[in-house]
Order: sequence, then C-alpha cells, then structure tokens
Amino acid sequence: MVNNTRLLTTLQKGGLIAYPTEAVYGLGCDPFNETAVMKILTLKQRRLQQGLILIASDWQWIAPLIQPLPANIERTVRASWPGPMTWLIPASPAAPPWIIGEHTSIAVRITQHPLARRICEQWQNPLVSTSANTSGQPPLTTAAQVIQCFGSAIDYVIEGEVGELTQPTSIVDALTNTQIR
Repeated sequence: MVNNTRLLTTLQKGGLIAYPTEAVYGLGCDPFNETAVMKILTLKQRRLQQGLILIASDWQWIAPLIQPLPANIERTVRASWPGPMTWLIPASPAAPPWIIGEHTSIAVRITQHPLARRICEQWQNPLVSTSANTSGQPPLTTAAQVIQCFGSAIDYVIEGEVGELTQPTSIVDALTNTQIR
C-alpha cells in the first residue's frame, strides 16, 4: 500500500523512491529536480550521458516534454499505452538535459503496472524510472533486495509485486520504429 502523504513529501523534497514496475524494481524521483536525479545516477554508478526513462499515468504528463509527432506515429505510440513499451521520442526544449543525457530524444512510457500507475496518478507528473541496481549488475526484483542493496539511500521503498515481464520493457525509436532494447 502506498502512503500518499509520504510519497508526495518524499518526491517534493527531492527524495528517492523504489517501486515495482512491469519487470523489475525501479528507482524514481522528480525528473525536474536535478539534485534528485544526480543522487540516482550516483547510486547506480550510471553516466549522465546515458539518459533516463520517464513513466507517467497519462499522456498529458509527457506531452510537454516531447516534440509533436506525425499523426500516424502518435497513433501508434498512444495505441501501445498503457503498456510495457518505452518509446524514444524527440525531446522538446522543456525536457531536462539531465534526463535526456547526450540524446535528442526522451524515453517515455505510460505504465500499465497497477502500483507504478497509482504512484504516477498521485504524483501527477512524470517520474524517473530506472532499474534498481548498480550499473552492470542484475536488476533487483523485490523490496527486500532494494533495501539490502541501497539501504537508507532510498527514502521510501514501496512494497509490491513486479509484473510478469521477464526482461525490462522494450525501447523503440518512434520515428524509425527501430528497437533499441
């Protein structure tokens, strides 16, 4: 169960959360808070240049961060959501540079995982969603593993079951329809 007050307070204060997603536990924070994002990158030992995925519960939360798409591509992207498909879409000037890294696109997904979706609905903004692990290590799949690996560096670990996917979500370039992961 999510403590909504604790969730919102943690995110508003630049804290880090861990939560279940479609395949693994994710680490999240307010994507507009550069300090919070840097904390995640430091924990994961991940390079800023790689960029990060954002999840949301509704198109309205990601629309300001992306460039307008041709109608046929937008239909394809929107038809896949909510779902386990992450799309690379050209970033708008509103997309934080610490989220897109060295890229011109931003990775976004409207999550179908019930708990991750509920977290996004409460937050009413996009949320950073990167696998809970240090770079090069297997992603963690339980709250207990997250606590053991990261301890008090995570301000709020939300307990729940990960989805049924056996691999992290696919990432596809929306403009070229090329699968990246």
